[in-house]
Amino acid sequence: MNIQPIGVIATPFKQKFAIPRQPNLANASGRVTFDTPFDDPQAFKGLEGFSHVWLLFHFHATARRGWKLQVKAPRLGGNNTLGVFATRSTHRPNGIGMSVVKNEGLHTVNGRICLDVSGVDLLDQTPIVDIKPYLPYADRVDNATDRLTEYQPIPERTVHFSPMANLELDALCVSYPDARTFIRSILSQDPRPAYKQHLDDDAKIYRVALFEKDISWCVRQGEICVLAIENLP
Repeated sequence: MNIQPIGVIATPFKQKFAIPRQPNLANASGRVTFDTPFDDPQAFKGLEGFSHVWLLFHFHATARRGWKLQVKAPRLGGNNTLGVFATRSTHRPNGIGMSVVKNEGLHTVNGRICLDVSGVDLLDQTPIVDIKPYLPYADRVDNATDRLTEYQPIPERTVHFSPMANLELDALCVSYPDARTFIRSILSQDPRPAYKQHLDDDAKIYRVALFEKDISWCVRQGEICVLAIENLP
């Protein structure tokens, strides 16, 4: 079985750390650029009629690590495990992921067809292997249940910007007008490992790469403090 990527997606997430745990938890934008022969307009006829699409993709950044029978589940505190098929872990037998995202429309950029989407949770330059329309009547199951609601909730922390970070953020917003809202939504979910999320560790400085910036932050009294926003090295 050979699977050929149909293109790649560009996103603000330059590293795995801080990517939302599921799609649509932050309004992150992405752009899928298609390879030949998949960039033929005929392949997209009718796609404008669907508000959302499924992206099937390859976990390329973790593929070399192989797969595991059991994986640590963040919502269980980060140390307890579940079977791989009871999770959406990246460590899967075939490394295939799926995300439902909002269809923001097709565009032609430098002569190539691109699909803009929002609500993405994919690493920058992730290979896309297929796109399917989201069908509410078939894909939404109103009486579906899961046990994750019994476990650790996704944090919603207050995010503050230091005076220096605010100045640097103003400059970033010239190129990315939604950068302030986006960074706040990402960090409010507390990207730290689940077993640390109950701790205040303002002595520890964390870093996350978003857009083309290195964002440093810490946790003080349960709130996120952004210290600086600098260019990536």
